[in-house]
Amino acid sequence: MVSTVEKKLADLGVTLHTPAGPVANYVGSVLTGNLLIVSGQLCFDADSKLIAKGKLGAGVTVDEGNFAARVCAINLLSQVKAAIGNLDKVARVVRLGGFINSAPDFIDGPKVLNGASDLMVAAFGERGRHARTTIGVAALPLDAAVEVEAIFEVT
Repeated sequence: MVSTVEKKLADLGVTLHTPAGPVANYVGSVLTGNLLIVSGQLCFDADSKLIAKGKLGAGVTVDEGNFAARVCAINLLSQVKAAIGNLDKVARVVRLGGFINSAPDFIDGPKVLNGASDLMVAAFGERGRHARTTIGVAALPLDAAVEVEAIFEVT
């Protein structure tokens, strides 16, 4: 049975896929109590191809970064579904942490991370409103433009 949240995502043209496995010594998510902590997700499409590589403010535009953050959010939701089976079990999106591969003078990281935040609110409504941190970094794995991690409250 498809969850209500997945129906909303489908209406937005979003399909969840099998999440990528860890590439080092970690797991995709950890459930502790009623919190699901999801490891940082890069901007891989369903074919495991990075959709944005390089630095924001030096070759990657804010719009491209915003879309990359949205793709990271889709990957987060794929991890959540794999962990708990049904996105309707998400009681709240608690926090997003965004890492933006940034040129030294790039200051629009929050505009980039809105791609992930907007998808969470579109999918979960008020339950999708969350605390957030956006950090510009010198580099990300595989030269990805964006990486996003999250904490969810689940039932």
